[in-house]
Amino acid sequence: MLARLNSVTLIGIEGILCEVEVYICRSGFSKSVIVGLPDTAVRESAERVKSAIINRGLPYPKTESLINLAPADVRKAGPAFDLPIALGILASQGILDNKTLDDFVIVGELALDGRVRAVDGVLSMAMTARAAGFKRIIVPKDKAAEAAVVAGIDVYGVESLTEAVDFLGGSHDLAATKVDIDKIFSIESRYDGDFADVRGQETVKRALTIAAAGSHNVMMIGPPGTGKTMLAQRLATILPPLSLAESLETTRIYSAAGLLETGRALLARRPVRMPHHSASGPALVGGGSNPRPGELSLAHFGILFLDEFAEFQRQVLEMIRQPLEDGIITISRVKGSARFPARFILVAAMNPCPCGYYGTDQRRCKCTPNQIERYLSKVSGPLMDRIDIHVDVPAVTFAKLRAKTDGPDSAAIRDDVVRARRIQAERFGKKTLTNARIGHRQVEKFCRLEEGSEMLLKHAMAEFGLSARAHDKICKVARTIADLEGAEHIAAEHIAEAISYRKLDRKF
Repeated sequence: MLARLNSVTLIGIEGILCEVEVYICRSGFSKSVIVGLPDTAVRESAERVKSAIINRGLPYPKTESLINLAPADVRKAGPAFDLPIALGILASQGILDNKTLDDFVIVGELALDGRVRAVDGVLSMAMTARAAGFKRIIVPKDKAAEAAVVAGIDVYGVESLTEAVDFLGGSHDLAATKVDIDKIFSIESRYDGDFADVRGQETVKRALTIAAAGSHNVMMIGPPGTGKTMLAQRLATILPPLSLAESLETTRIYSAAGLLETGRALLARRPVRMPHHSASGPALVGGGSNPRPGELSLAHFGILFLDEFAEFQRQVLEMIRQPLEDGIITISRVKGSARFPARFILVAAMNPCPCGYYGTDQRRCKCTPNQIERYLSKVSGPLMDRIDIHVDVPAVTFAKLRAKTDGPDSAAIRDDVVRARRIQAERFGKKTLTNARIGHRQVEKFCRLEEGSEMLLKHAMAEFGLSARAHDKICKVARTIADLEGAEHIAAEHIAEAISYRKLDRKF
């Protein structure tokens, strides 16, 4: 008898609907066979399924089965097919009704005793099922809340194979999982840190406010212990709150990577990723035989903080140039490719020299000019061109460190950032488009300069030897500064401030 069920496999973070066919023949097979480009985890599911069925006291056929996973030209990976295969074996014996199974998409890993274990990527699987027109999906109970954030589909969480069989057989009533998205956001969208925690560094705070308002990338240069890491961590607290669409897209990346905590439904805070400078290229951009997202994608809609920027391998740094421009990472393999979103704000930090104290009054720098030149040259000019704002982070005086308060808190700064973002959304006619993301034609249209501003920019380009990309970056940053002030036109002072954030170009 032949049984058919519906399931989902993942390629990257995208789900692909699959049909699971289970055939048990009277003459039998020498052993159970799984076909349809299964990976090792899928091939091994036959033994897990057999043990789970027997240990739950359910009948296992005396002859082995043939299991086909369609479409046959798509590679199937992971243990999510365990539960549908087990239910298919039971349905092929007449224990479950095939017509009932047609209405469901089913995913889940089985333990040897029949418990249903959590699998990665359940959010993407639920979204794929809904897009295909299905109204019901069965998932591991630990992941039910994650799938339930997808509107328009009923999610049923099961703890064991027996519970799934009883539910599908009609002998056990199972309520669909519900989640309160508003409550999740109200609880989980709070940050522990605040910009008011940072003493001094008014210039850097101003630069980060501009970065948040226009989604600009930032380079911070300063000696050790000046608060670069603390500032980067708090940048997320002044960004606009995540929208539901942004939260869903970020959550599905973490879900596919297996980094979403069990029982957690959504990521309601902007991610802040801080990979070590020893990280490899695949660790940053993603990779593997079954492609998985890297740090760049895990920072989607959030902050990617690269401390000790010059200590990263040069070839690794060059790999992030294209994602900084496009916001997409494509990982190609022989049997296909996977695309991962990677729209983040890059915050880089580095010392001014190998010892870290060049140009400071804290300690005497022991580096030679050649050593300083070699150290700074580790970061290529084309990569620096893609960083909009360069700012010095000096040491903080004792008086400022001991001050009780110093400047506005994150909530006040965030209000200014949200107003500037609203202006940009109205200008470009797209809610998610910011000044940092516009192209050259839009720069010419929306960043027109007055005569005095144009002359100022002309002299700066000649003096610093700025590239055409740096020209556009200055115009975009000036546009953001004007938006923060609610100004319709870019004035000379806006251009002057934007130019001041490119002064490090002459060092590279």
